[in-house]
Amino acid sequence: MSNRPTLDHRAKSHLSYFIYMAHRISGLLLACFLPVHFFLLSQSLFGADELDRYLKLTDFWVVKFGEWGLVTLLTVHLVGGVRLLMIEFGTWRGLRKGWIQAAIMISIISGLLFLELAD
Repeated sequence: MSNRPTLDHRAKSHLSYFIYMAHRISGLLLACFLPVHFFLLSQSLFGADELDRYLKLTDFWVVKFGEWGLVTLLTVHLVGGVRLLMIEFGTWRGLRKGWIQAAIMISIISGLLFLELAD
């Protein structure tokens, strides 16, 4: 018999676990995006024509969808990180469901605003 504690699966169904996982996954996906971003920025070293050749790819709907996803991921990661900082360094206790809901709403609103304001 093992003395390992059993995992309470109710914790994984809580809203705070969702925002925790969203923060972690968005951070990983943003880290995967950075090499592509740096590659595209490096193309400007070869001249404006070379950079424009790669920037023409942004006219495709798949890339526009990816840009929307990137903006949404950035917002999820930012707001989730601020929420964690408030929990860590604040004088209050608890997970504060309102903050979690605000993080989700701010992320959705920023994604929709990006869709509305993008060309």
